[in-house]
Amino acid sequence: MKKKEIETLPYRRNVGVVLINAEGQIFAGQRIDNPGPAWQMPQGGIDKGEKPKEAALRELGEETGIRPDLVEKIAKTEDWVTYDLPEELLGKIWGGKYRGQKQKWFLFRFLGQDGDVNIATEHPEFSVWQWMGHEELLAQIVPFKRAVYEEVFTAFREYLR
Repeated sequence: MKKKEIETLPYRRNVGVVLINAEGQIFAGQRIDNPGPAWQMPQGGIDKGEKPKEAALRELGEETGIRPDLVEKIAKTEDWVTYDLPEELLGKIWGGKYRGQKQKWFLFRFLGQDGDVNIATEHPEFSVWQWMGHEELLAQIVPFKRAVYEEVFTAFREYLR
């Protein structure tokens, strides 16, 4: 794809969830579709007519099995956070319709127990999960999302340990 073509593509609207436990650690899942260490937080697209918070709660449930009554919203990013796909992925995902994503991030506190997490969902995204510190998570995500995670962690820094 040529640079000019890429620049005309829109960003896909998306939400992300920073889920923290009582100790301030962050939920991270190992992507099922990536053989290397590709940990990430729950995220996904916003359906037509859906508000970002609704999408965040839906995605959290679809990816982790965590019900909305087991989380409490603490904060959200003021602005949309964007990232561009690396060249090798352009045209290969999302039908080639998007250059990357613009995301609204939510910080939720997990009110449940670890046993309330069930990643063996109808369409599983994660093979394993664990609670991590934000620096540990930054070291283990795919490089093209690192700047996004840094921006989100900076926005929520007062809540992270």
